[in-house]
Amino acid sequence: MNILFIGDIIGGPGRENVSSVLQTLKKKYSINFTVANGENSAGGIGISKKAADEIFSSGVDVITLGNHSFDRKEYVEVIDYPYIIRPANYSSDAPGKGYCVMNNVAVLNLMGRFNMPLVDCPFRTADKVLESLSRTNPKISIIIVDFHAELTAEKEAMGYYLDGRVSAVIGTHTHVQTADEKILQSGTGYITDVGMVGAKDSVIGVDKAEVIKRFLTGMPARFQVSRDNILLNSVIIKIDDVTGKCSKIERVNQ
Repeated sequence: MNILFIGDIIGGPGRENVSSVLQTLKKKYSINFTVANGENSAGGIGISKKAADEIFSSGVDVITLGNHSFDRKEYVEVIDYPYIIRPANYSSDAPGKGYCVMNNVAVLNLMGRFNMPLVDCPFRTADKVLESLSRTNPKISIIIVDFHAELTAEKEAMGYYLDGRVSAVIGTHTHVQTADEKILQSGTGYITDVGMVGAKDSVIGVDKAEVIKRFLTGMPARFQVSRDNILLNSVIIKIDDVTGKCSKIERVNQ
């Protein structure tokens, strides 16, 4: 199975780019399943019904979220969509769910604990979810993890912790694609951060002048999503349907 994982979609320009290039990518690389992080898809922060519907209409199968899951009040309109998931290590009282299963592929969303909202341990949460999946869906061999985290060390540790137990651990959140894609010793595909769908000439997808001004002055600024030269960062993960092990992980940017 060929799985395409798309980095954090930044606002309307990111959604437009996904809509314009996704079908070409899927055809070119024989993609069977597509996951995208949508936690910044509405105006650059959070998610809305309009953003979610556009992303699904473009051909994405599952949308993952992160620390901005609940930053827009519109989240209530989409958080119970069957194929939208937020980090599983949010409190059990938080709305939404942390994983989903579609076409015999399980997708799990986790969030790191450094420079992030207060959440439960992502490592122990992963154990609980994997145990639950083995009981309720024992035939599922393909499991994709979106680990939404700030620290490289935390992401790498999660990759090694889950090596051999999931098909891939894909890092999101920093919006800067890393060049460390690899297959770990026990067959799990890994990359520290898949990147974003946002402007190349920007600061993590935001208009650079406003960001620089904030750093210079220390004063609050209203950030605007940059609209020029949009680049889609993604990885393609080739996974054995029977064993669930990754045989190839490749960065693809469009």
